[in-house]
Amino acid sequence: MSLLSRTGPSLLRQSRRHFWSWLNAVFNKVDHERIKTIGPDRAAAEWLLRCGAKVRFEGFERWQQDYNGLPTGPLGRYKIQAIDATDSCIMYRGFDYLDGLKHVEELKLNKCMYIEDGCLERLSSVESLQQSLYTMELVSCGNVTDKGLVALHRLRNLEHLFLSDLPGVKDKQVTVDRLQRALPQLNIELDLD
Repeated sequence: MSLLSRTGPSLLRQSRRHFWSWLNAVFNKVDHERIKTIGPDRAAAEWLLRCGAKVRFEGFERWQQDYNGLPTGPLGRYKIQAIDATDSCIMYRGFDYLDGLKHVEELKLNKCMYIEDGCLERLSSVESLQQSLYTMELVSCGNVTDKGLVALHRLRNLEHLFLSDLPGVKDKQVTVDRLQRALPQLNIELDLD
């Protein structure tokens, strides 16, 4: 009798899921020495691309998604202006890479299975992002609740927030009203029905 027939397909799926979770945690491990050596923007770009996200640097129209194609040259020259983490494996463990990013204006967190309230709380506690982030999308992140959305109130310059398919958000109108009071300039586009 094979191992598969004894354990069944559900145990096999669980072990695969555990393996991928473990590997994704490895991709998200923060290397503080690397950040010191190459600077926050380059280190964050490496982390994001390693996890399947894309970045756009200031002065460039094209999104960078190939880790091996990251620009070379003076390390301080390239500043991340936008992050598209759609379908990526970024998780709380790697959010220390966001510290020191001073030019990020746009952030998309779409279909990110590891994004949860703690991630949004950590994101909104990054002082440089509180100043620079203007637009954000949060779509199909099933672990985000009202608590995580309310934490975004610290992003003082946020002007546009698109929210869609967030099943963990239960009191959407109360949450939106709280955000709107804290950030009167914020335009919230809601598609949570």
